[in-house]
Amino acid sequence: MMLVIDVTKGMQTQSAECLVIGQIACRKLIVVLNKTDLLPEGKRQAAIDRMAKKMQRTLENTKFRGAPVIPVAAKPGGPDAPETEAPQGIPELIELLVSQISIPTRDPSGPFLMSVDHCFSIKGQGTVMTGTILSGSVSLGDSVEIPALKVVRKVKSMQMFHTPVSSAVQGDRLGICVTQFDPKLLERGLVCTPESLHTVHAALISVEKIPYFRGPLQTKAKFHITVGHETVMGRVMFFSPAPDSLDREPVLDSFDFSREYLFQEQYLCPGPAEADAAEATEKAGQASAGRCPRQQWALVEFEKPVTCPRLCLVIGSRLDADIHANTCRLAFHGVLLHGLGDRDYAESALPALRVYKLKQKHGVVERVLDDHSVIGRSLFKKETNIQLFMGLRVHLSTGELGVIDSAFGQSGKFKVHIPGGLSPESKKILTSALKKRGRAGRGEAAKPEEAERLEPAQPVGLSLSFKRYVFDAHKRMVQSP
Repeated sequence: MMLVIDVTKGMQTQSAECLVIGQIACRKLIVVLNKTDLLPEGKRQAAIDRMAKKMQRTLENTKFRGAPVIPVAAKPGGPDAPETEAPQGIPELIELLVSQISIPTRDPSGPFLMSVDHCFSIKGQGTVMTGTILSGSVSLGDSVEIPALKVVRKVKSMQMFHTPVSSAVQGDRLGICVTQFDPKLLERGLVCTPESLHTVHAALISVEKIPYFRGPLQTKAKFHITVGHETVMGRVMFFSPAPDSLDREPVLDSFDFSREYLFQEQYLCPGPAEADAAEATEKAGQASAGRCPRQQWALVEFEKPVTCPRLCLVIGSRLDADIHANTCRLAFHGVLLHGLGDRDYAESALPALRVYKLKQKHGVVERVLDDHSVIGRSLFKKETNIQLFMGLRVHLSTGELGVIDSAFGQSGKFKVHIPGGLSPESKKILTSALKKRGRAGRGEAAKPEEAERLEPAQPVGLSLSFKRYVFDAHKRMVQSP
């Protein structure tokens, strides 16, 4: 990556965003200090040295620490200067680039995929699409698809730097000529082996917050999602591993539908820019407060479908933020692990995504019926259908395990069956300091037959925990064995 900086201004907000993208997408960086011709000649070298040091300080806490910095004047005199005015420092820049670049190994296998950056017509020839081959290979006569348009055409001719070729492989810059295709339909996009790319309406991505983004990443929030050549609006839902899987090794090439995941109101453990990471983590609903999972995910639902390869880079931004404000608009990045291609994915695919919310309700024991039964209250609202909760386990604060047996009356009270019975200690707590309602409160003794209507002086708590799967149409409540 070349990060081009106006030497008279230094880092600007968008320069910083470019640097953030570089950290996500690139391994190496060269900083180019441009417009050196605008510096006073007598003070030019000193100003260049000052800016170079400033840039090195900026890079100190990035992966590009110690990256080379080179001064140039790409267009001395500005855009209106005569063409005879030669650029300054460009040969040195080219030499530096050559010294920094390593030649990758090209792999011609796999489906053909080409990133198109220009499309135009040549009279009498056809439509030419120019771009870079990202994977695979292509030959004359091959059929290629423009997946965003669902159009398939045959390769009529090909050129590489104005030289006709019969084949090309991964890494080549290429112009492909096809016939009967309107160039106005495609400015930028992808061309591929027919049916090798799919259009998706939603995606599951592995996600990481960009630490310079201020504020939390909230579930249900909308972001500008950049994926492939496209940027579209998308709504996100964050989720993390189940609490017993926080330390699992991250997997960045697939998504495991057989595992369970915990719904999050927001991305957990924000970066250093967040004022109070611990508080934010607690608010996010993570059961193991203070511990950050090694991997987090998001379901991204696109406002319009996108065509992109699997495992491609995804960047979420707030591009509607003020460009002149000194804030990072880039919020998160990730890898697209699984695309949902069915238009009706909410019914056909999402039920297989086992993301759950952990629900907890708390109530109290109102009174004891017998050694194996108590009446509880304050766990449900008056209008709650308690039948839905029958059979679910509850824990008494005295240690016993009970099961919700039935509703008791019409006011939200319920009967709890305790299979193992109340322990002697619990019975003592529940019965030793009983207060009689009504007359007992006025100093009168309780009659034996009224003993069952007595309440413990100190409330004994009841707690109910269950999972509810976000995409379960029946909204069932599930308890772990």
